[in-house]
Amino acid sequence: MTLSTKNLKDLPAIPELKRLAQSLAMLDAILSPEWEYRYYSFNQVWSDDAMMASMRNGSGDHWFAIFCAAGAAIHGLAHEAPMFRPGNPQPAIFDRLPAAFHANLLREPAFTTQDSTFCIWRLSDDEQWSCGQVELPAGEDPDGSAELLGILAGRPEQYVEFASDYYQCDVDVDDVAAIYRHEPLSVAFVQRLNPDIDLASLADDIAEIGYPR
Repeated sequence: MTLSTKNLKDLPAIPELKRLAQSLAMLDAILSPEWEYRYYSFNQVWSDDAMMASMRNGSGDHWFAIFCAAGAAIHGLAHEAPMFRPGNPQPAIFDRLPAAFHANLLREPAFTTQDSTFCIWRLSDDEQWSCGQVELPAGEDPDGSAELLGILAGRPEQYVEFASDYYQCDVDVDDVAAIYRHEPLSVAFVQRLNPDIDLASLADDIAEIGYPR
């Protein structure tokens, strides 16, 4: 069963999810030197007390994730999903969202939660991810969470498929797996992924993402 709000058991625990989000951002930084064309980003100094990960597909769909001492939370917007109600999301999406995420996710203007189609969260001492008791419309992916969150299952071949489709390039699954493991970058490794970029030019991205040197 595909990872979605209907099936959260395949979503990694918080530390593993943070590492995966950093890995996705690092891969995108290597393949796309121009930030505005990237899908995935990660900012380890988003605020004084939180890190932020995001996905934007350039067509209006996105998710944002907050990592903080309290735990982690992700909200997403899939504008073609039946759940999309611009400016008026179904209240149950956020009804049970812990108060620890109200200021840094729910009320954060940059995250446009007024258009959300789903939200999931996990407190640091929780044993599993949670979402609101939302009445979903009929369909395989009524809130768009399967389409937007699927890559967070953490299988390297998922990114290989994504890169082939979006960046029109062939990436070796072993190279993706190496970055998923947070192996240190080398000049040769980076240029194998993208001959048009060098390791030195990635310094700012590496620092922002918090990827190990």
